[in-house]
Amino acid sequence: MTASIPTRAPTRHEEVPLSTALEAGAAAAVAAAVVNVLISALARAMLGIGEEFVPLTPGPIVLWTTIGAVVGALGWRRVVTHSARAGALLRVLVPTVLVLSFAPDLALLVDDSTPGQTTAGVVILMVLHVVTATVVVLTLRWTMPYRC
Repeated sequence: MTASIPTRAPTRHEEVPLSTALEAGAAAAVAAAVVNVLISALARAMLGIGEEFVPLTPGPIVLWTTIGAVVGALGWRRVVTHSARAGALLRVLVPTVLVLSFAPDLALLVDDSTPGQTTAGVVILMVLHVVTATVVVLTLRWTMPYRC
């Protein structure tokens, strides 16, 4: 009697349509961008962060929030479609990607070459990453739920 050893992890076998991922990413991007622009405006007003610190202006916030939301939705789709243990994988992957997303902000603190940059401004940028991740995860759990 021989034991068979699986050579590949079981898959979910339910393909999430690409259109679902893109629509969910776009919806999350809009919601997160609105919240992020509002947080940025409040933070700039309350903390005296000037318009010369471009990363906290609406254009870059909307751009990077949209990129993060759509790429996150595509990654989420990949995981829930191909992993039999999507929930466990996402519980590790999402916080890991969030922490890695802080790298450019931390580099700003070391480099100090961006006009108008303050430590408070960089911390607010990091808060915007957390807001985006939260909105995206909540949206994707609803639109592309995973099975544990």
